[in-house]
Amino acid sequence: MRRSPLTFPARLTRPSIGGNAAGFTRRRFIGAAGASLALLVSRPGTAAQTGILAVRVWPAQDYTRITLESREPLTFTHQLVHGPERLVVDLEGIELNGVLQSLPTKISGQDPYIQLIRAGRNRPGVVRLVIDLKAEIVPQVFTLKPVGEYGHRLVLDLYPVEPPDPLLALLEKLSPEEAAAGVPMPARPEPSSVRPTRPAEPGIARRQEAEPPPVRPQPAPEPPAARRKPAEDEGVSRLVTIALDPGHGGEDPGAVGAAGSFEKHVTLSIGRRLKARIDAEPNMRAMLTRDADYFVPLQQRVSKARRVQADLFVSIHADAFISPTARGSSVFVLSERGATSTAARWLAQRENAADLIGGVNLGVKDEHLARTLLDLSQTASINDSLKVGKAVLGELGTINRLHKGEVEQASFAVLKAPDIPSILVETAFISNPEEEARLNDEAYQDRMADAILRGLKRYFAKNPPTAKSKLASL
Repeated sequence: MRRSPLTFPARLTRPSIGGNAAGFTRRRFIGAAGASLALLVSRPGTAAQTGILAVRVWPAQDYTRITLESREPLTFTHQLVHGPERLVVDLEGIELNGVLQSLPTKISGQDPYIQLIRAGRNRPGVVRLVIDLKAEIVPQVFTLKPVGEYGHRLVLDLYPVEPPDPLLALLEKLSPEEAAAGVPMPARPEPSSVRPTRPAEPGIARRQEAEPPPVRPQPAPEPPAARRKPAEDEGVSRLVTIALDPGHGGEDPGAVGAAGSFEKHVTLSIGRRLKARIDAEPNMRAMLTRDADYFVPLQQRVSKARRVQADLFVSIHADAFISPTARGSSVFVLSERGATSTAARWLAQRENAADLIGGVNLGVKDEHLARTLLDLSQTASINDSLKVGKAVLGELGTINRLHKGEVEQASFAVLKAPDIPSILVETAFISNPEEEARLNDEAYQDRMADAILRGLKRYFAKNPPTAKSKLASL
């Protein structure tokens, strides 16, 4: 009889511990110490098993991440199995504890890529995870060293074979009139890189062949005398694309307030509200670098903005400082010559460490993303960033105290797109108890979104965008 690669014991028992901490007697302490000593002097070839401290699952359309955390480094092997699609991970020297047994309960039916997870003892000293998949995936499996509040982590990133295209996703939400108003179409791929797509239904295909798109009448050209520079309340002549970047997410909570508020939740809520307001404008559309609670590396945030050929990049954060009395809103732009203040330098260093906390697979090399973050000549982009930053800062001052009365500069990695004006908005200090309460108030989040939008409109009214420039190859 062939043995199943994944076997579960008929019954799992764990030793019960009676009493509480106060009842931990001297005899029990000596017994526990003796057991620890026995492990230390155990015979060669044996070792104490490591327990998993925590398991977390972060589902998203971009990818789903599974994180296993332990005190000691994890030894593992993994393989993809087809027919049906599965990812099998063997953890060596791991005990099957309650934390691992809870992993199947963390998978929701809405997960784009995971059907279910099974965990069981495969053979002595080895726990096997079998991840049943909804579709074929491209896995990235890597480890992370301890950082911040985290211990050793094993990360399983499940990427789709066909990654989502943010530009196509943006175009699908536009009406034909809006799409014709200046949103760039995706570049045609080279023949060797064309991926197969699902064939259209026969009926739809026939209709498309038989009915050519209607030709819209072109308006008569405006007389030169009637042309004039647009005023602040007239808007712009083409659709403006704005990339909104809610800071942190997933494994990276960002700053944590005294009442336990996570910066990642506040920034996503404000980002969604701002996106809804921008999309309601007749000449503006927004794209979120993340639309759920998952981690996006700093480089990929910039890359997503460039993929949609954004006219502006707005990163949204909630500041924190070692003193709970610090308060106020701020706007930052990139600096090529160092930070404008010690606080700005400290903040940039903290934000740039997000990749260490969120967890980036350093084994994956992407030359395009590396080029994106090169310190290129960005004088024009920084000048535009300062203009839009000043406009937004002025509007933030109408709803909150300003931490500094001028736009500050520092070397933020997320602002280093060489061809997109970029600003980082610190909405308020989440480390200040009063401002933390305001940041969690929906009415205040609405006012914050309104203020940022007013600043963006002021900037584009005075600096209407020109025709879309040809960016570097996407």
